[in-house]
Amino acid sequence: MIRERGWTVDLDAYVAEHGGEWRRLEALTDRRRLDAAEIDELVVLYQRAATQLSVLRSRSPDPALVGQLSQVVLRARARLTGRPRPSWAAVGRFLVAGFPGAVYRAWPWWCGVATGFTLLSFFLIWFVAGNPDTAAAFIGEEAAAELADSGFADYYTEYSAPTFAVQLWTHNAWVAARCLAAGVLIVPVLYLLWQNALNIGVTGGVMVSHGRADVFFGLITPHGLLELTGVFVAAGVGLRTGWAWISPPAGLTRGQAVARAGRQAILVAVGLVGLFAVSAVIEAFITPAPVPIPFRIAAGAAIWLAFLAYILTLGPRATPTPTPTPTPVDHEVSGVLDLQNRR
Repeated sequence: MIRERGWTVDLDAYVAEHGGEWRRLEALTDRRRLDAAEIDELVVLYQRAATQLSVLRSRSPDPALVGQLSQVVLRARARLTGRPRPSWAAVGRFLVAGFPGAVYRAWPWWCGVATGFTLLSFFLIWFVAGNPDTAAAFIGEEAAAELADSGFADYYTEYSAPTFAVQLWTHNAWVAARCLAAGVLIVPVLYLLWQNALNIGVTGGVMVSHGRADVFFGLITPHGLLELTGVFVAAGVGLRTGWAWISPPAGLTRGQAVARAGRQAILVAVGLVGLFAVSAVIEAFITPAPVPIPFRIAAGAAIWLAFLAYILTLGPRATPTPTPTPTPVDHEVSGVLDLQNRR
């Protein structure tokens, strides 16, 4: 027995009375095309079924019946409200505003990371090149000699270009994802940056100490400009998320600040997937190409500068200008001007 509008009603009789409407609602929901009259009927039946479902949930001891009617109501609601579909307009908004805006708003962070990383890497290259025993302690004398002789250059031709590109793409995307995900803890991001700087410093130092600086910079520069910029962006955005927890902006709780920074980090993560795909193609196809070094560096630098121009051109447009909060002095001046205008 269930109660509706103050009356006690037999459950079987209730189902018998309204079951036809539920079946009709289900049939209209499954129909591919509806005319105007059928759409109106669908709306009316959906509203009735939603009310009847509420009655059954509060009074009916039959969970199977409640579950069945819930599915009918949910499907009808989805039919009326429409299912979200991928939109090229949304992709366009992401490329024109979402991604460049998120990267631009974090520029102090990733520019700071880029500066520190570059200075540290060149210091390590200089130190290792001037102290060959250091390189021997890291990788051994024989390994250092083999690296300078052919190992470093052979790395870029060990696999076929398409396979190599996929490996690079997934590896770099994974590094960026770790920086973004671990940013709230800060220390893991700094450790990942140190590992990469140390790898570049030791490898570059070995190559320079063996008189192979031209080979090192000629191979690492074409793709390294764009690839490392992607790592810097990921690390900077990740560190900004961690700082939002340490020092949230005025008016926001720590949770709200981290959530806002996290949403920006998701936009950056999606965009960096495309950036690392481009850098992987450069490293797999352009870096080892049998052309003069200046041509390879020029190609990589042109793509890198195009990315920076993309961020610096579209990023400010996608970044809202903060509205200054009026001060008491502003209100006083405004009142004086209004009084003068009335006179």
